Amino acid sequence: MPDATTRTATDQDHRDVEEWFARYDAHAAKADVEAMASMALFPLNLVTDDAAPGSGVTRQWSREEFVRTMSAVMGDGGGEEVHFESRRTPHFLSRSIAVVFTESTMTVGSESTSMSYSDILVKRDGEWYFQTMIQGGWAAALTGGEA
Repeated sequence: MPDATTRTATDQDHRDVEEWFARYDAHAAKADVEAMASMALFPLNLVTDDAAPGSGVTRQWSREEFVRTMSAVMGDGGGEEVHFESRRTPHFLSRSIAVVFTESTMTVGSESTSMSYSDILVKRDGEWYFQTMIQGGWAAALTGGEA
């Protein structure tokens, strides 16, 4: 019997995930949080830690919590052009689950920020959605300053 937990991804699988992230990044560049939310399965799992090591934090967000928090974090885009350069490495665990590791640089105006994060994507009815966001250093933002 074949191992149902592993899968060799096809070129189309990789293209589909790349296209999904291109759409998501375009929404993020415009700070279109509602469009970003439409690409998620809720409740959305969050995994982070404090900037100081030693204390992990997890949360589940409803769509409303995602929109409220991401709107506050992203603002209205500030009118400055936002550009993302990302290198993504998807690992397909099955036909409908992928863990994607990302190394990204976000540039707003002349300021650049490097980020490392992972997302768990789930395919439902032929469409990919993100279900878990994993990135270090956001505990204070999630807990109101208390990690």
